[in-house]
Amino acid sequence: MRRKVLVLNSDYRALTVCSVYKAFLLVFLDKAEVVDQAQNLFLRSVSQSFPMPSVIRLFHYVNMPYKSVMLNRHNVFKRDGQRCVYCSSKEDLTIDHVMPRSRGGKTKWTNLVTACKKCNARKGDFTPEEANMHLPYAPFKPSFVVFLRDFSGIGDDTWKPYLQTMSEVGEEY
Repeated sequence: MRRKVLVLNSDYRALTVCSVYKAFLLVFLDKAEVVDQAQNLFLRSVSQSFPMPSVIRLFHYVNMPYKSVMLNRHNVFKRDGQRCVYCSSKEDLTIDHVMPRSRGGKTKWTNLVTACKKCNARKGDFTPEEANMHLPYAPFKPSFVVFLRDFSGIGDDTWKPYLQTMSEVGEEY
């Protein structure tokens, strides 16, 4: 079973994603409640049938310090849509430092983009401007909620109301 379940803290803020099995276990042990369920999907035992959870909420608040998205090539590729930012190719993808490391560029979210090997070699030890290669957007570090909502590819429509950033719902930090 590859489906995933969105786990909300007791204040309805997105906390993490887990397997259907773990979500069902949390609900069955009265540690969480089903907030939303998958349409027409059920978990069946020999004698019972249970709605398959899509979103659950924990009963007790879990204090989570700032949760961030891990910087790795897989997540950079997700952020960039599995395409080269220079030519939109999906073949032979690699990571490019916008400001080359040899010129002081750091390995961080705001300096890394997905590039195909051909574009990466063409850009070489130059900045995109110097190589006359258009960068369609400035690289950015996605927040955890934005990453889940826009780049993870594992959510479903029932998750959307719970994956709004604070600025979208009018709250202040």
